Amino acid sequence: MGRDLTALFDPKSVAVVGASDDPAKYGYAVAAQALRALGRRPVHLVNRRGGTVLGRRAATSLTAIGEPVELVVISVPGAGFEAAVDEALECGARAIVGITAGFAETGADGLARQQALAARVREAGAVLVGPNCLGIADNTTELHLASDTFAPGRVALLSQSGNLALELQLRMERHGLGFSRFVSLGNQADVTLVDLVEDCARHEPTSAIAVYAEDFGDGRAFAQAAAAAGKPVVLLTAGRGTASARSAQSHTGALTTSSDVVAAACRDAGVELVATPREMTVVLAARSSGARAFGRRTAVFTDGGGHGVIAADAAEAAGLDVPELGAAAQNRLRALLWEQSAVGNPVDLAGMGEQNPRSYAETVGGLLAMDEVDAVLMSGYFGGYAASGSGLGGGGATLAEGEAEAARDIVAHWRARPKPLVVQSMYPKSPSCRTLAGAGIPVFSATEDAARALAAMAVLGGPPGLAPLPPPAPPLREAGYHGIRGVLADAGVPYPQAREITGEAELLSAADEFAGPYVLKALHVLHKSDAGGVALRLTDRPALLAAYRAMHARLGAPSYSVEAMADLDDGIELIVGVNRDPRFGPVAMVGLGGVLTEALHDVAFALAPLPAARAEELLRGLRSAALLTGVRGRPALDVAAAAEVIERITTVAAAHPEIAELEVNPLLVRPDGVLALDSRAVLA
Repeated sequence: MGRDLTALFDPKSVAVVGASDDPAKYGYAVAAQALRALGRRPVHLVNRRGGTVLGRRAATSLTAIGEPVELVVISVPGAGFEAAVDEALECGARAIVGITAGFAETGADGLARQQALAARVREAGAVLVGPNCLGIADNTTELHLASDTFAPGRVALLSQSGNLALELQLRMERHGLGFSRFVSLGNQADVTLVDLVEDCARHEPTSAIAVYAEDFGDGRAFAQAAAAAGKPVVLLTAGRGTASARSAQSHTGALTTSSDVVAAACRDAGVELVATPREMTVVLAARSSGARAFGRRTAVFTDGGGHGVIAADAAEAAGLDVPELGAAAQNRLRALLWEQSAVGNPVDLAGMGEQNPRSYAETVGGLLAMDEVDAVLMSGYFGGYAASGSGLGGGGATLAEGEAEAARDIVAHWRARPKPLVVQSMYPKSPSCRTLAGAGIPVFSATEDAARALAAMAVLGGPPGLAPLPPPAPPLREAGYHGIRGVLADAGVPYPQAREITGEAELLSAADEFAGPYVLKALHVLHKSDAGGVALRLTDRPALLAAYRAMHARLGAPSYSVEAMADLDDGIELIVGVNRDPRFGPVAMVGLGGVLTEALHDVAFALAPLPAARAEELLRGLRSAALLTGVRGRPALDVAAAAEVIERITTVAAAHPEIAELEVNPLLVRPDGVLALDSRAVLA
């Protein structure tokens, strides 16, 4: 059920410690906001000097109030913060909001003080938001404990940035959106992002959860909470660069950046990942309409050829399809439009709107009624007739009236068939467009925003979901080549015959155990192929011995592996790797493998372990997926067998927290099965 945060969002009483008459101090802003809801609950102001604050008598301490206070906001200098928290707990506070900074963000000593403080709060059965936060607000309970006022609405905003919260409010206001709750995350010493997502998921007045986070804490727990929320979760995050991959030792580590990890977690959990506050607003506006598309087929409708072509390109760039409409659909449109109108998709009025503004509504209604259309993007001049008015000559008023009537008819058509409908207009603030927006139809000024909004409305079978982590296995004490090979083989990963050798006698003995051709590998050498530590297709014992002598003279490796040469004909080499991320745990990577892995970079990511069905989805989503199904006369490969082996590899990695990186490269997939040809592990 998650933590009980009732005392945080709907307390019986509130005290502001550090309340001030000085507008330059944060205690002034929070106290002024808190007093907005005096009729809802008692609000006590505390200032160590006493006197009056904002015209109200201030207590010199929490103890001096003389009655219990359920929620305490503390905005005092750092030296007095811990004592203020202790006094709040002694006075029976059930929730604390810590504005004061100077803890984990300052270094190890600050972190230690913060951890000790959080432990005292939890031991007392209370909850703490912050420290180093900017406050909280809940418009549904008239709780105003942040420096700014947030317009009421149905979006809960959980943010590590106060300025971004203000920008989002300005952007969302244009779409009639507001906030049910706002929480400044601060250092998350006690109450975490996961706690807040879980609580907002249970909060009925909240219809969507917007998150700006720089620190997820337990990223996998966040993904699980978001997947279970039952309402849209939209994430804006920072720091998704490549620096974290620079010290990785394997191909998998070098190819896995934090952006890949966050994107994979969001895909698996069904979280809408956005890159800017503007995109977050677009997605929230789209999801607030309530309309969902169960497919990608988009009809683009315009009143000008240029707008239609640009809108079609934007829709496809956003991952939507803009297919040509069928003959029957085109005939139905011809019956509505005049001869010069285009009806293939994009559908273009070609000037008919100026003759009959209601043709906008008739066309939208016709498109929404078509079974072959999942969503409609209307783009161009609509809204301009009402906005331009007299500028269109004597008929301007008539056109404006006709457009206003068309707007009302579009709303009626949409309500009768509530498929996703998004409008891009040169005049988004016109009366006609305000009619659409007021009814819940998103209106944007930018074509790319309209396309992104439609993409956010598409339902394509639901998110893959998160497979549970397996029980921890006994830890590995060493991760040598043959050691990790044995662990994977025990889990059902097939390998060619092999034997580790340290000299010529053992080499020749190994050659007697299985027939050639042979492979010789130098062990304990990073990226063996690049170092010349792999010799293939050694046909017999003399060839094997000669290769060994040359390789050993060049590399001097402590040991080597003699292996049976696999049949590479009609096969494709894949890579399967798992990298353990400090926030999200084991993350799997699958893609085109072999020596060109990093050059081709045709890989996909997901949180591990990967069920076979999900592994097959990732393989078939690669750019080179056509190679798996057979091209230019080559037979189709056993993708299902590859997916099953990927499940075994990723499960082993997920069951061993001590493995920082695990990689099988290449994993040879053939028409008749799969063989792992090389593997390595790096212990944490």
